[in-house]
Amino acid sequence: MATARFPDAPPVVGAAPAADAPGIVETTARLRPVQPARPFVTLAQPDTRGVEPPRPRLHLSARVRPRVAASAACLVLGLGLIGGAVTGSWLTGDDSPDGARGAYAVAGTLWHSVPVDRLFPPTVNGPGAGPGGADRIWTRVAVAPDTGCTDAFDPLLRKALAPVGCLRLLRATYTDATSSQVTTVGLLFTRADAAAMGALASRFKDEGLDRRTDLMPRPYAAEGTVAAGFGDAQRASWTISVLTDAPVVVYGVSGFADGRTVTEPEPAENAMKTGATTAPAQAGLGNDAAGLADRIEAALRKTFTSATEKSS
Repeated sequence: MATARFPDAPPVVGAAPAADAPGIVETTARLRPVQPARPFVTLAQPDTRGVEPPRPRLHLSARVRPRVAASAACLVLGLGLIGGAVTGSWLTGDDSPDGARGAYAVAGTLWHSVPVDRLFPPTVNGPGAGPGGADRIWTRVAVAPDTGCTDAFDPLLRKALAPVGCLRLLRATYTDATSSQVTTVGLLFTRADAAAMGALASRFKDEGLDRRTDLMPRPYAAEGTVAAGFGDAQRASWTISVLTDAPVVVYGVSGFADGRTVTEPEPAENAMKTGATTAPAQAGLGNDAAGLADRIEAALRKTFTSATEKSS
């Protein structure tokens, strides 16, 4: 049975081509060729028959010299073992026992190699994910074509994310069991290495960029669904998570399905606090944004961990 993939996206200027796009030629960097070993040269030995060899004189240096030679041999052997381990780690792309670098690389390819239903399941269960520990269940109503990041974020958020680049953006919109609330979840696959993702995560945390109302992700409003009227003005709550073990930014943004305007959107972290009385908090929209994003992130981690284990 064929696996469902993301709808075909319109051409996006500056976006990376899909791995199976026509005209893409894979190139493989060759390792440095191994030089042939030099032949051993055997020198002719002089005829010493009948000649008594001279007795060597023992000096203090003669006693020390074997010890020095043994130590040098151990040092060379140790360096050889270390060099071999480093070379093996470099060739396999794995510089840690748990294969963190390999898992990171695998995670960056999932946007085009994993069926959409595994990244964004048709139904997501959230036991205890609602206000007061109430159960939640979300149903997918639309999946956006995989695209670049143009117009997907508020301008300042796009600027904040610019250092890690945009490889591909995947989005899906869900509704709750009552079809009165809608939530868009996004997976931004970046072009950054682990160090750059770590720096971005630190900046978001230190500067509180994930809680500013002028740095919000935008929803995906699909025509013919309950999310048709889910635009920028309808955003009520949101969450943003910058991963450090994968080149991915995960986010969720929620609102009311009836298209009402929200004048004071609130970050999910605040809307989920005990005693919060804002409209997003009382409606559980912070729980929707955070609950869905957390579960999609968990599914992503499970997917790339499993893929790494199979490839090792």
